Amino acid sequence: MLDVDIQFLKGVGLARAEKLHRLGIYTIKDLLDYFPLKYEDRRSVKNIIDVEDGKKCLLKVQLFEQPKNTRVRKNMNIIKAVVKDDTGFAALTFFNQDFLMDRLVLDKWYYVFGVIKQSFGKLELISPEIEFCEKDWKAGKITPVYGLTYGLTNNELTKLTRLALELYYDKIEDVVPDEIREQHNLIHRKSAIKNLHFPENGRKYNQAKRSMAFEKLLIMQLGLLSIKSSLRSSFSGNVINNTEISDKLMEKIPYELTAAQKKVIDEIKEDLKKQKPMNRLVQGDVGSGKTVVAIYAILSAVGSGYQSSMMAPTEILALQHYDTIMEYLKMADLNINVAFLSGSTKAKEKKKILEDLKNGEIQIIVGTHALIEKGVEFKNIGLVVTDEQHRFGVRQRAMISNKGNNPDILVMTATPIPRTLALMIYGDLDISIIDEMPPGRQKVITTVLKQSDKQKAYDFIRAQVAEGRQSYIVAPLVEESETMELDSAVEIFNTLKDSHFSDLKLGLLHGKMNSKDKEKIINEFYEGKINVLVSTTVIEVGVNVPNAVVMLVLNAERFGLAQLHQLRGRVGRGKYQSYCILVNENKSKKSADRMNILKKTDNGFLVAEEDLKIRGPGDFFGTRQHGLSKYEIQNIINDVEVVREVQDLSKNILAENPGLNGKSFENLKKEIINLFKDESIIFN
Repeated sequence: MLDVDIQFLKGVGLARAEKLHRLGIYTIKDLLDYFPLKYEDRRSVKNIIDVEDGKKCLLKVQLFEQPKNTRVRKNMNIIKAVVKDDTGFAALTFFNQDFLMDRLVLDKWYYVFGVIKQSFGKLELISPEIEFCEKDWKAGKITPVYGLTYGLTNNELTKLTRLALELYYDKIEDVVPDEIREQHNLIHRKSAIKNLHFPENGRKYNQAKRSMAFEKLLIMQLGLLSIKSSLRSSFSGNVINNTEISDKLMEKIPYELTAAQKKVIDEIKEDLKKQKPMNRLVQGDVGSGKTVVAIYAILSAVGSGYQSSMMAPTEILALQHYDTIMEYLKMADLNINVAFLSGSTKAKEKKKILEDLKNGEIQIIVGTHALIEKGVEFKNIGLVVTDEQHRFGVRQRAMISNKGNNPDILVMTATPIPRTLALMIYGDLDISIIDEMPPGRQKVITTVLKQSDKQKAYDFIRAQVAEGRQSYIVAPLVEESETMELDSAVEIFNTLKDSHFSDLKLGLLHGKMNSKDKEKIINEFYEGKINVLVSTTVIEVGVNVPNAVVMLVLNAERFGLAQLHQLRGRVGRGKYQSYCILVNENKSKKSADRMNILKKTDNGFLVAEEDLKIRGPGDFFGTRQHGLSKYEIQNIINDVEVVREVQDLSKNILAENPGLNGKSFENLKKEIINLFKDESIIFN
């Protein structure tokens, strides 16, 4: 009923449909499920005398005089108008909107909505929204603000959504069975959708948000738990029980594993021995020693006669793992054939690797997503390790699993996620946590500076370089953007090279560089040929330089706490005291509170818990993490209790009705199958 092609909605047509497709909107259902990013409160009309500088407001005004239309240059016209109410005057400025000249009529009343700018005692609104009072359909309401694409305005999307709701409201069916809906105080789906787009009031909006979050999370959790259940019951895996060479490595490494590492190795060993495929997530903070745990599992597979693969999201991280594996093998004097494969591997070399992999000569292969491409075939893959799981979804894991006889899967992440949320996001995996740091790992001193104090950070870096140390400077963008005043890596590099650090050796690293250039810069930094590395977050994972002691992050307010914690983990890896300096340009209390969390603790899980209290769990459910891009859950959930509630409910439902049989579960089952449509194991 709601699967009608979006182009047939009145006012859409082919051209506009293509724009909607860029937002993932193909049907009426997609449009109704495309919820606003935020809302604007237009319920109260302000008097001009009461407006505040820099704040958005709704005014009800008349034109004071005839507006002027001036051609400033080719392709640029400016309309200037002065408006009034009973309390004062304000100026309106519009760019390239000539059509307004016919609409701006003396003595008529208008609603004007926009940001007030105050300078030299005068008030101005630049490019505000303006409507005749008698025609306006936004004033007096809470209005939605949607994520947009080029050529599609918020007004257009709002009108289309309103029309779709009018035409199809009665065709919206509940997904959650009535009994569950009533039991958990949820409202009907049609009411939830309506109040998420056009909230009647705060109470109804909160009910709608909770109900829709509950529904989306229930779909996701039931799907993931069903995958886990299917994997356990439907497939037999490989028995990996020869730990001889793994144990040999443990005897040779020059340090004692922590109790947490040993516990996780024991959990992995138990999984590997079973006929059922392992699906385990190892969560551990930066520097907690996840890699050696993974290598133990890899060598166990090799010792049992199987091939192993290790996949990482970036070439930098994959190369790091390759080097680490080679180092450990050398340490234990083990003669094992290891290969590296990425998108930049030369054709001739790649051909040889693929042949050796297929005939079983390569025992361990390390690489990027190139490992899941067509043409990559194994003789007998027994174990698949993926690092930084939040970059790989359920589907990518399934793609590499399909290359063998249900190989065991081990997933590693250094992204700290509170356990409750981890169980939700990784519902198809068993979870192990390395919650202990190796002895001797030093605490990184974290400082927060204002933008005006940035010079102090540069001076401090100079002093550290004079002592023979190295530093990172991280900027959020690669190139300058006209729309956001953020420090750019290229711009910062050029500025510092010609000023503060003109006598030092600077390096530049960003995601747009080719792999060869990236590798060259990282190697030069590792070898000490570069004093200061200016970079984007491409160094968030996989760069290990013990001599680097300062991590300076510009525009730190733009990063998530988990990401800042990851960046901080790039320093403090050697014997020297290390420092993380965060430049916070946001003056809000919320931003200051977030930065202070990082000052107070270096425990990634505590950082995540605190972040959860401030922002709610939304950001943990980004599409990068669960790989289910259809659902932008972060925009509709803010209550961790909902997550816990859904978790318990999902387990109970599947315990009683694993096939979700019966009419009441029909729609819910359909939604799950649709979301996990690439996963044929659901409800077989």
